Amino acid sequence: MDRRNFLTTAGSALIAANEVLGQNNEPGAGVIQKKEFEPLREVLSGKEPAIWVFTGDSITHGALHTFGWRSYVEHFSERVRWEMRRMTDIVINTGISGDTMKGIHARDDWRIFQFRPKVVSLKIGMNDCRDGEKGRSDFRQSLERFVKKAAEKRILVLLHTPNLIHFSNDPARKDLPAYVDEIRNVAEKHRLPLIDHYAYWTEETGGKARLQMWLNDGSIHPNGYGHLVLARKLFLDLGIHDPASKVCGLFVP
Repeated sequence: MDRRNFLTTAGSALIAANEVLGQNNEPGAGVIQKKEFEPLREVLSGKEPAIWVFTGDSITHGALHTFGWRSYVEHFSERVRWEMRRMTDIVINTGISGDTMKGIHARDDWRIFQFRPKVVSLKIGMNDCRDGEKGRSDFRQSLERFVKKAAEKRILVLLHTPNLIHFSNDPARKDLPAYVDEIRNVAEKHRLPLIDHYAYWTEETGGKARLQMWLNDGSIHPNGYGHLVLARKLFLDLGIHDPASKVCGLFVP
């Protein structure tokens, strides 16, 4: 067999197989999309405009630690409202630095439900975890109440886990993995879509040097690169990641 023809044929077969599996060279690509994401994909592929409310703590707030770079919510808005041409969608960010589930419940009608969103995206737990083992039950019950209230209003809920942190620089948050598990358990129980940033960051950084390049304070807050990573994982799981797009193709060290 001619070596050149063999390599060409084999390469074409590999490309075709990768296309069938939805694979590319991006980290996390090719993962089979879970059925929990189908309602969100229907929103994104439909003709009706949608209101998206993102809420949470300082990481969703996207202030200070980004030093003028876009937050993951802003990247989402650029990807959806511009690149995907869903210009009549509305993306609202009500994240507040230092917040917890208690803070969200205290003013959820003002921060979330007054907007009558189609989707509410909740990324929380980074500050709640400072309550340690004794706070886990309250945190889980608080998430349950939030999910129930959104369901009663026929709002789709998208949950996120916090990102990986540098534990040696913030021992007060040593219980974060347990709170991550609480979020995962609530998502599984209610069959909700979950963006598992914690698992993704752990896999991609190994908790070592690369992690420091994604954090501003060497502890918990993502910098501009870290927010790109948050956005990338969000796009991958929603099935809207495209390496050819300006947003998806931004450099991450």
